[in-house]
Parts: sequence; structure tokens; C-alpha cells
Amino acid sequence: MMKAKDSNVVELQPLVDTTSSSSSSSKDERSSFAKSIIASTLYSGCSIGMVLVNKSLASSYNHLIDGDLNILLVVFQAVAAVICVEFSKFMGWVEYPNFNSRTARSWAPVNIFFCGMLFTGMASMQHNSVPMVTVFKNITNIMTTIGDCILYGAAIEVLVMAAFGIMLLGAIFAARNDADVTQTGLFWMLGNCLCTSGYVLYLKYATKTVKLSKFGMVFYNNVLCTCFLLPVTMFNGELSIFLNTSALHTVDYGVKNAFAGFVGFFLNFASLNCVAQTGPTTYAMIGSLNKIPIAIIGYLIFDNDISPETWRFICVSLCGGILYTVAKLRAGKRKSRN
Repeated sequence: MMKAKDSNVVELQPLVDTTSSSSSSSKDERSSFAKSIIASTLYSGCSIGMVLVNKSLASSYNHLIDGDLNILLVVFQAVAAVICVEFSKFMGWVEYPNFNSRTARSWAPVNIFFCGMLFTGMASMQHNSVPMVTVFKNITNIMTTIGDCILYGAAIEVLVMAAFGIMLLGAIFAARNDADVTQTGLFWMLGNCLCTSGYVLYLKYATKTVKLSKFGMVFYNNVLCTCFLLPVTMFNGELSIFLNTSALHTVDYGVKNAFAGFVGFFLNFASLNCVAQTGPTTYAMIGSLNKIPIAIIGYLIFDNDISPETWRFICVSLCGGILYTVAKLRAGKRKSRN
């Protein structure tokens, strides 16, 4: 009888372990899904906020200068972000090691790609129409998805590629009346596609291999950004324009830039967290979909006109976003069942 009883216990034990394992796996899936939603929402909100703050700065002060201060604004905001993260460390709210040149060298490619993305993006806007830039931005998303598959083994969902395809077709349709492309414009746009895709893909690699907390990454990201871009502002004359324009030396301008840096601090953290939690493909999709609320809020706050082509692009982008969400939900369910 004892043997039979022992046998029953042995037979029942695997059933108990399997149930417990299944329940634990289900909880992990729900937790991962919730983290992905939070990371995506935080990144989207910070990204939209950053664009609107910069737009407010540009609309308030660009008429006072001959040219623009686009790169210098990035430097101001990077310095403000460094001050924010260093203050947080001083107060004991966050922790990361002091500056180390070896760590900086490991993180530097992220900033090199970022600077390349910034410069080629500005150059492409000078030689291409906005609709054509939007077309190439959608091509960049497809490049990022393919790169995510090749470099990190991410599965390419048919519905995900269909979603990107729909958004690309919508952008092409919106640009059909303004599709002139010069060789110079094409060169800069292709360079921007490569730099943007490289930035997102290397960012995922860096967040996994560089042994830093997210706040440490924010620190290095903004310190190196300042080191790379400040000399550029001296070379292209933006720093000189700022120093010689007394109308910009106001408390209001300083406060707005400080607030932009504060938003940028959170945007840096949100970007790193979003790539780590969701991957480059979702990060790229969120960047594309952000254009919808930005266009609508710009219309409501800054009285920006929205053309019929833009409204059609918004509708098509929404369809692509919904299809992408469905694809990810289905993939999550399949993963949970397996």
C-alpha cells in the first residue's frame, strides 16, 4: 500500500509542477505586456512633448535671427539633461558610476549615429519636400524591421510588414503631387535612412552590452552629445548668432530651453526603456504614429494648416497602426500558448 501511495505521489507531482509553471509563465507574459505598453506610452508622450516644446521655441524666436539654431538647441537641451541626471544622483534618487573613458568609448557609436541622423535629416529637408521625406522615413522603418530580424533574430510577422507597407503607400499617395527628387536630395535621404536605422539598432545592442543603469546611459548619451555637437555650432555659426543676438538673452528663453532639457531628460530615459522593452521595430512604429497627434495638436495650438493629403495620410497611418497592434497581440497570444 505504501508503494502504491508513493507511486501516486510521484505520478501527481509532475501535474502540480506543470500547473505552477504554466501559471508563472502566464503572469510573466502579462507583466511583460504591461511593461511594453507603459514603455511605449511614455516614449510617445515624451516624444510628442519634445516636438511641441521645440516648435514653440522656434515659433517664438526664429523671427529674431537670420537662420536657425537647431543644433545649438540640441546642445542646450543635452546640457540641461546632464544637470537633471547629475542632480538626481546627488540627491540619491538614482545611481550610476562616475564618468569613465572606456564606457564612453563603448557608448560613442550611439551618439555618432545620432549626430549623423541629425545632420542628414537637416540636409534632406533642405533638398527634398516634406512629403518625400515622409516616404523615406517609412522606408527607414522597413529597413529597421529587417535589421532587427537579421541582427537580433526577431521574427518578421506578415501583418507587421503589411502595416508598414500600408503606411508607405499612404505616404507615397500623399507625395504624388510633390515627388521631385534630385540626386543630392536622394543622397542625403538614403544617408538619413541608414543613420536612423543604425541608431535604433545599435541602441538595442548598447542597452544590452554596456553595463549601465538607464540613468547612466542618459548621462553618457547627453555628455557625448554635447562634446560632439558643441564644436559644430562653433563651425556653422550658430553659437556666434546666439551670442550676438541680445533678444535671445532673456529669462523667458532660458526657462523654455531648461524646460525642453527637462523633457529631453525624460525622453532619453523613455527611448532607452522603449527599445529595451519592445525592440527596434515597435520603437520605429511609434515614431511614425507620433506624427498623427503632433499634426492634430499643431493644428489646434499653432494654427498649422492640415492639407487634405495630410488628412488622408493620417487615416492611412491609423489603419497601419491598428494592423500593427493586431499583429503584436496575435504574436503575444501565440507565444503565450507555446
